[in-house]
Amino acid sequence: MNNPIKTESIEIANSIPVRKMDFPFTTSEIPRYWFGGEMLATHMSNALNMIFPKGERFFVRSVRHFEPIVTDPTLKEQIKGFYGQEGSHSREHERFFEVLESHGIATEKFLKIYQALAYDFLEAKMSPKVNLAVTAALEHFTAMFATGALDQGHIEVAHPIMRELLKWHAAEEIEHKAVAFDVLQQVDSRYSLRVTGLVLAMMTLSGFWITGTLMLIAQEKKGFRRALLAFVSGVRSREIMDGKMIDAFKDYWRPDFHPNDVDNRHLAAAYLEKIGRAAA
Repeated sequence: MNNPIKTESIEIANSIPVRKMDFPFTTSEIPRYWFGGEMLATHMSNALNMIFPKGERFFVRSVRHFEPIVTDPTLKEQIKGFYGQEGSHSREHERFFEVLESHGIATEKFLKIYQALAYDFLEAKMSPKVNLAVTAALEHFTAMFATGALDQGHIEVAHPIMRELLKWHAAEEIEHKAVAFDVLQQVDSRYSLRVTGLVLAMMTLSGFWITGTLMLIAQEKKGFRRALLAFVSGVRSREIMDGKMIDAFKDYWRPDFHPNDVDNRHLAAAYLEKIGRAAA
């Protein structure tokens, strides 16, 4: 595979290397509808792109609050890799905002609403333990998205640069999928706290994802009509609402659940080996 991406790896933790990436967003002529030429699929993905940077900084803050009381040396090293990977994800997804702006797609209004509600209000109102529980649940969901990205071929129709961005992000989400969960278990292993985080995570993720998607669609000519037609077609073909996220939700309800129960690490390893980034 030809790799158009400039990269640099830095070993930070036992099995969680931090890979510095340099995706050539602005020089790659990424089209407005970069996800298979489909407006709805593109804007659903664009909405996630807008959510990721602030969300991943929230994940880091949530874990960092409790880092001083983590005693396990292996987990402490994995936390460092978690910070580095999430920081890299935030930077690369934020760099993509320039592509959206080049297509006349406004992002600032959504980002201000998202910041005000998710972090200035909700994060500030919730306890540090609840914030950590939300983070652990969202890390599980991103790892499940990652499985679909690497195993089910859903993103193969995306523009090559965007496809590689999403696959790299997916692989690293799988690599560090258990870190926040393991910190939560050391801090407070109550089942009630874990499922509270799950419910809040589902509500906030779906709410902001839908809101972001709608705000992007509103900027398109006849956007809502086109989106509705695409949505109906996607449901009929099971490309939308295929049940896998519901299964992920159910898995997390199990009292004995652990993220490593899901066998998907080989997917990350295979992709990273393919692009020559299996190790730092």
